Parts: sequence; C-alpha cells; structure tokens
Amino acid sequence: MIRLAVLGAAHAHVAYALDEAARRDDVVLVAAAEPDASSRTAFLAGLGDVPVYDDVAALLDRHEVDVAVVAGVYAQRGDGAVAALEAGAHVLADKPLCTSLEQLDAIAAAAARTGRHVSVLFEKRFSPVTLAARRLLDDGTLGDLALVASTGPHKLRLPDRPPWFLCRDGYGGIAADLPVHDIDLVLALSGATSGTVAALAGNARAAAHPDVDDHVAVLLRAGSVTATIEAHWLSPEAADLHGHYRMRLTGSRGTAELDWAYGTLQAATHDRAPWSEPLPSGRPPAAYFFDAVAAGAEPEISTAASLLATRVALLAQASADAGGAPRSWSAAGSE
Repeated sequence: MIRLAVLGAAHAHVAYALDEAARRDDVVLVAAAEPDASSRTAFLAGLGDVPVYDDVAALLDRHEVDVAVVAGVYAQRGDGAVAALEAGAHVLADKPLCTSLEQLDAIAAAAARTGRHVSVLFEKRFSPVTLAARRLLDDGTLGDLALVASTGPHKLRLPDRPPWFLCRDGYGGIAADLPVHDIDLVLALSGATSGTVAALAGNARAAAHPDVDDHVAVLLRAGSVTATIEAHWLSPEAADLHGHYRMRLTGSRGTAELDWAYGTLQAATHDRAPWSEPLPSGRPPAAYFFDAVAAGAEPEISTAASLLATRVALLAQASADAGGAPRSWSAAGSE
C-alpha cells in the first residue's frame, strides 16, 4: 500500500494526484498539509477523516509517507520537496517544481542522497494528441524533427488569484512557469542533452499586476532542434477556452499540428495530403507515477527529466531577467 500525503495545496492541479489515489486500491491518503486556511478550504475539502495540518513539518513528524504531492505556493515548493525527500518519500510535484536554481540544486542533492524519485506532473505527455504525435515521429512519418513552435495562452482571471500569485516572491516568474510543459516536450521529443535558451518577458497589464510579467517568448535550442515557445496570461476572459494550447512540429518529411484544447492532430507530408491522425487512448495525468512506484520502477517522467526541464525553464527566466541574454544548459547540470 502506497502511503500518500499532500504537502501544500495552493493550486487545483493537486486534484490530479488526489483523483488518481481515489481510483486505486494500492494508494491510501494518510494526511494533508496546507498553511493557508482559504487554500485548505478550496483544495482539501471533502477528505473525510484524513487529518489536515497547517504545517508540513508537523505532518512529516506524525506520519510515515511513501509519496508526497507538492502543490503549494510556488516559492515554497522547493522546501517542501526537500523535506519530503529527507523524510524518505518520493515526490510528485505540480509545476513549477521550484522557483530558483538554488532550490533546484537542493532538490537534486536531496534526491541523490535519498535515492527517491522526483517527478513533475507534465500532463501533456499523456494526452492522446501527444501520444499520436510521438507515434508519427517514432515511425519516421515526419522525418527528422527540426522545428517546434508552441503557444500557451492562459486567462489570468485576476479576481480569483491569491496575493502570492501576483508577487514575484511567491510566483517566481512567468518564464519559469508556463513554458515548462512545452520545454519538457521539446526535450523529450528531441532527446537533446545540451543546448541554449533565451527569453524575453513583459507586462502588458502592469497597472493590474505590477510585480509579475504576463507574457514571455522563449527561444530554445535543444541539440539540433530549435523551438519557439510563447506563453502568456492575456487570453481573452470572454473566450470559450481557458487556453488554446497548440504546437507545430516540423520535420524533414512533414509537419504535425497538435491542438490539445480541441483534441486534434493534423498532419501532412511531402507525399501525403493533409489528414487528421487517429488518436490513441490517453492516460490520467498521475497514473504513470503511482504505477511506477507500485512496481518499484522509475517513473516515465524521471527525476533527471524533471530536473532538466525545470532547470531550462529557470535559465529562461534568468535570461528574461537579463534582457534576453542566452544561457547554456546541459543534462549534466541536472544530475
């Protein structure tokens, strides 16, 4: 039986893990902790007899934990992950895993010392659209991947945002947050182990939120693949979607247009007219992690992959803070 605990619940993504636990017979939720009362009410209501603490340390002192879900205030996640690892738990984290390179180094060191897994819930990995695109790359239909272009619009929904979300000390930065999903996909699809990243960010609605940028453009070089990643908090509030997330893959033999919002994949090659690619079944976002822990195996989104995608995103934020100066990255820096 996998003993699960929640160490911070400041975002709705905590439900990915809680919903998966509720579906399984091999996972039991033993406790949850969240310092903020409003967040406890919003995200941890309805847990029945499960004890809920206002302090992470108190939870870890009183409970044996095999897996810790880290989904609190972004700037507090690094400390939560390290505490969980030092207590002997594997870590399943919402993105962003942390908000500074110093926090990331501490997580990496704790994971190495304890031999526990750290995995970030990059849910796009298991979408039917993503799985179909990977199939086209793996079977050579698109040829060698050359270019990736993605867009990640989000509604800000300003009245619903807590104060920490609108503060750099709580949120971190947009380049370290929103683009990380697509950074992870570029790294996974390319298999690259080194490259460069640069970013430019801005604040189009500074009067509403002066301390946090609301749009970013990232230029990522991953081995021989070049990716442009645009993300923002400017999606129209009256739009029918929270975010129309899309990605275009360009290979030497063809292209694929991924549309996660509408669940479609359009492809074309030099010798085949455009078609709508059939989609396989997807997987619930957290299933891969609990399956791996139950089997004593490494999760598909491994510690190395989680640390590397986070490191590249944090370097993108550092680039944006420096006016777009490129930063080099390598997989060796995330071990």
